[in-house]
Amino acid sequence: MDNLFIVDAFSSQPFGGNPAAVHLFPEKEEETWMQALAGEMNLSETAFVSRQGADFGLRWFTPTLEVDLCGHATLAAAHILWQQGILKTQETARFHTRSGLLTCTRQGDWIEMDFPAEPAHPCPKPEALLKALGITAGRVSRSRMDYLVCLDDEALVRSLTPDMNALKEIETRAVIVTAQAETTEHDFVSRLFAPAAGIPEDPVTGSAHCTLAPYWGPILGKREMVGYQASRRGGEVKVCVQDNRVILSGQAVTVVAGRLSA
Repeated sequence: MDNLFIVDAFSSQPFGGNPAAVHLFPEKEEETWMQALAGEMNLSETAFVSRQGADFGLRWFTPTLEVDLCGHATLAAAHILWQQGILKTQETARFHTRSGLLTCTRQGDWIEMDFPAEPAHPCPKPEALLKALGITAGRVSRSRMDYLVCLDDEALVRSLTPDMNALKEIETRAVIVTAQAETTEHDFVSRLFAPAAGIPEDPVTGSAHCTLAPYWGPILGKREMVGYQASRRGGEVKVCVQDNRVILSGQAVTVVAGRLSA
């Protein structure tokens, strides 16, 4: 059986969204081995899926470190479990992770993921952060994992060219930059930079929307929204805020399937 896959998450077409590697049921589960494989894959995240009774264990590694929460690699892992017939279409994928139990369900061509909300709270503006982003003003908040910088102009979000070396020195998992969308197709746009985690810019970040959804919900007066992550590849994430949870929805497509020989 194939056990190593590359999946384009938050995309309905190959070569869009955010690619993640998925390794099913590794015989070795040492952190050093998993980190080495993630470095070999050199994608923003590699997901390792193990069996835990009727459920599954799930861990995520960037090329340089293990992270507590990842949306697109969870989406990719659930997609593979259904595609490979390990789970039936109507069955729920239940993952035990460093962020607790995460569940995924199929809704037609879309996958819904039940994730914890990661709200951001206003905080002092680190001068080095704004300088690294190349901006002079922005509303700055901080979640458990990331900085969130809100700008007044979608075009400015799209045009940012951060100083990655300077940004790498900011003590945070990642920096999310966002603005209200200028079109009716989307509610907000965002980009995410995580050079300290070995990811200069992430194409589409599910976990960032666990912060973006509770941030934009009260501002826009909405529980259900559509975000667009405006990276070079780009991707769309549907979100629904439910108390202290966020339902993330996206599509996925497998682009590589094979067997790891190492």
